[in-house]
Amino acid sequence: MAKTLGILFTWTTYGTWLRGDARGWVDEGVVYPANPPLEAADRHRLRYPPFLFPPAQRHEAGVLVGSAVRELDAGVYALHVGSWHVHLVTGYLHVPVGEATRVVKDRVRRGLGHRRAIWTAGYDKRFCFDRPAVIRRVEYVRQHNRRTGLPTDPWPFVRPPHWCI
Repeated sequence: MAKTLGILFTWTTYGTWLRGDARGWVDEGVVYPANPPLEAADRHRLRYPPFLFPPAQRHEAGVLVGSAVRELDAGVYALHVGSWHVHLVTGYLHVPVGEATRVVKDRVRRGLGHRRAIWTAGYDKRFCFDRPAVIRRVEYVRQHNRRTGLPTDPWPFVRPPHWCI
């Protein structure tokens, strides 16, 4: 079996990408088209208003993501914190991805002082088993930073592998 060289995680913020969303939505790996009645029903069931990271909190959220990942003994190869989602590329993790996700999400929520849900329940993960896959995913995340006017790697702890640059 191939060794995992990296993992791309994507987390969305609470209430910003519901089932039935016009952008499409995924359940158990199946992509579904827009379904406005389903989205409206899910929106009605939300316990809190949708959460968006204010611009002033995005950098600090990234610092918290980085500290959690480094405590999990993994490298941060790329990171983007947007208003409604986070993209993170890590190196190999020595813990299950679900545990890593829980640790990072909790660190950000608590570190920013939120006492409500700020994340959706799930997450997306893409394993990278070769260098080209890592390179593509790192560049994908870096493009998000550049498109929003940020430096390619806005945090000093972000360090892609030497062969990725």
